[in-house]
Amino acid sequence: MTKLVTYRIRIGVLVLLLAALFFTDLLIGSVNIPLKESLQILLGNKSNPTLAFILNDFRMPKAITAMLVGAGLSITGLIMQTLFRNPLAGPYVLGISSGASLGVALFTMATSLISGGAAIFLLKSSWGLVLAAIAGASLVMLLTVLVSMRIKDSVSLLIVGIMFGSITGAVVTVLQYFSDPNIVHNYLIWTFGSLSGVTWAQVYVMLCIFIPGLLISFLLVKNLNAILLGENYAQSVGVDTKRLRIIIIALTSLIAGSLTAFVGPIGFVGVAVPHISRFGLNTSDHKKLMPVVALTGATLMLLFDIISQLPGSQSTLPINAVTAIFGAPVVIWVIFRSKTKRSGF
Repeated sequence: MTKLVTYRIRIGVLVLLLAALFFTDLLIGSVNIPLKESLQILLGNKSNPTLAFILNDFRMPKAITAMLVGAGLSITGLIMQTLFRNPLAGPYVLGISSGASLGVALFTMATSLISGGAAIFLLKSSWGLVLAAIAGASLVMLLTVLVSMRIKDSVSLLIVGIMFGSITGAVVTVLQYFSDPNIVHNYLIWTFGSLSGVTWAQVYVMLCIFIPGLLISFLLVKNLNAILLGENYAQSVGVDTKRLRIIIIALTSLIAGSLTAFVGPIGFVGVAVPHISRFGLNTSDHKKLMPVVALTGATLMLLFDIISQLPGSQSTLPINAVTAIFGAPVVIWVIFRSKTKRSGF
């Protein structure tokens, strides 16, 4: 069996697993919807409006959001690891998600101080929230790039990322201290991470950013493969490394910022999934990695969403608790592995 056939089989298995978990995610929840009833609703039969509303307007957007978040954060993690040539790079680990959180906090708390029509427009505008998150993510991403030019050690850069997260956390804490308790409570709930509150309108906003971002990521495959061998090699084969760095900063900030705006700062997915994909494929070729990373990230987020709902229970866990239990051991494994091998970089 050739490597190409094996690769296609893996892609096929991931697609089937993704479809199975997507349908399972639609079935699981605090309200029991029988399988037959679910199939009828999905086929357009809305004889029970309440169950149809739960499935079509609550569970369906949640499942689609899980796939977008998993794929988007995983792709940005892969790109960041290549840019920084650092196996520990990722939106959450290097503070990009914290920057987006700061943007959301500023937006949420600032709009509470505005009266009249402007406040109503801003509060109802999904784009306002997204732009605030992207601005915060971009700021931290730029700082991280500047630091990475002087610090090459993986663990040291990780510590710097944690410090960026601490600084943004401190600023948010100050904002919370001077803000209305109701606004603070809503923000705290948001920081736990949740896929449940996303509406169809917000899904469309995420799609407007995610789809172009994904297409651009695939167009960067050759440049990303070249930069794996070092900036000097990349420049020798015609890659404009400065331009590429700017594109990656913008791309990462747009995707990670927009996703974080609606679901909260989801941890560890961006750093863990690229390593799992590399380990499974035994390659660092982005042409093969990109589809596998996107599918693996989407599949795992659906699985995490199912686990967070504690099937058979009326309780729900914060999605961040589930991703941390999964992702933290992977980060620890990467740190130990990087002592003897640079994880393909």
